[in-house]
Amino acid sequence: MSRRCELTGKGPMTGNNVSHANNKTKRRFLPNLNDVTLQSEALGRGFKLRISAAALRSVDHRGGLDAFLAKAKDVELSDNALKIKKQIAKAQASA
Repeated sequence: MSRRCELTGKGPMTGNNVSHANNKTKRRFLPNLNDVTLQSEALGRGFKLRISAAALRSVDHRGGLDAFLAKAKDVELSDNALKIKKQIAKAQASA
């Protein structure tokens, strides 16, 4: 499993641990990833995704998975999320 958010593309960052004596050692800042099931109103079913806590708040703020994916850039989305976005767009176009 990669340490990358499926909706926002947020991944690990690098930096330094800095001691009191100002010694620097490399470290990694990992995103706060959670396994969640998000419901799609257009498709009427849930999708399991591995997203960051910040992305989960953004999904709630925008009004659900369908609204979030409609505004999201295709470059940031994972292959799985891109497939879901296309399914939702197809369902909304036919409805």
